Amino acid sequence: MAEKKAPTKFAPAERASPEEITRQSRLFTGKRLLGMLPDMMPCILMVLNEYRQIVFSNQRLAELLPPAHRDRNILGMRPGEALGCTHGFESEGGCGTTEFCSLCGAVHAILASQSGQSDVRECRIIRRHNSEAVDLRIWTTPVTVADERFIICAALDISHEKRRHALEHIFLHDIYNVAYGLSWYADFLRKGTLDKVEEYADTIKRLCGELIDEIDAQRILLRAESGELTLKPERITSLRVLQETIAIYSRHPAGQDRVLRLDEKIADVALVSDKTLLTRVLCNMVKNALEACRARETVTVGCTTADGMAQFWVHNPGHMSREVQLQVFHRSFSTKGRGRGLGTYSIKLLTERYLKGSVSFTSTPKAGTTFTVYCPLPPKP
Repeated sequence: MAEKKAPTKFAPAERASPEEITRQSRLFTGKRLLGMLPDMMPCILMVLNEYRQIVFSNQRLAELLPPAHRDRNILGMRPGEALGCTHGFESEGGCGTTEFCSLCGAVHAILASQSGQSDVRECRIIRRHNSEAVDLRIWTTPVTVADERFIICAALDISHEKRRHALEHIFLHDIYNVAYGLSWYADFLRKGTLDKVEEYADTIKRLCGELIDEIDAQRILLRAESGELTLKPERITSLRVLQETIAIYSRHPAGQDRVLRLDEKIADVALVSDKTLLTRVLCNMVKNALEACRARETVTVGCTTADGMAQFWVHNPGHMSREVQLQVFHRSFSTKGRGRGLGTYSIKLLTERYLKGSVSFTSTPKAGTTFTVYCPLPPKP
């Protein structure tokens, strides 16, 4: 029963009596309600045993799984295995036991709670069934139940937050810089002498191309992640695609004071693929390589064939540290600062999910860094 009415200018001001509060409070102390609460929570909830295996999870975990996997029994799995993390199946030991796992925030948080401490970390997962990236914020807390030690692990999907940060950086930094350059040269064109008109017009055209290219790259990535991309396969040749890619970046700011060239032994391979997506992949590879170079260093682009695959490769003389190599394809990781990291991730996503190929890289101090994209060749008649 509510107490007497109180004045209000919006929501009702009445309150329940102390006796009513006490009665209602008792409703929330029973085991039946506690059994319902986990599925009412907006985040994933897991209970892990001392071997990091799931012994309980709520419905939110099943909702994050691919539709075909939502009915499977995940009890006994570790978190990365349940979520389909690529590295969760690379070794006999499973989730948490590969070199890649040494940089996983989820594993570190779980290990911290095994030593008796609560922890909060972020982790990045690439799922093996479709190369999808998932970013999670993980909370872990140690508990003891019936003299057994467990870890309460809560996980919140922050993939949309990471996407927003990346897009904010791109549109507020990269695209702003190009737009500012356009404004600058448009002003030069208005005030400049006749002998400079053609030069300024060429620069404006180039900047417009960069602006359109940056926006188009984000449009393709967003559609790729949502599964809305429609492939348009056509007959193409490797030499033509690579020549066009080099033409795009020969005057790009990333290539300033760098040398960009085709390998002398390049194979001109005929294949059937989506030219737009393949060009986007190759452009990202070339741009990353140029940005990794010092002034006057050379980026080399080539193509070979082996085992029924066309192998497009881009080499630069730089070397990535082992820590960078272990995270290079993650969506939110970048050596360029917060809010970046879409280049290598989009290479992997577009190639593996849509072009039905694969991506690899090698990086050593002596040989430099080479990224290779493998695309299937059409079957022989």
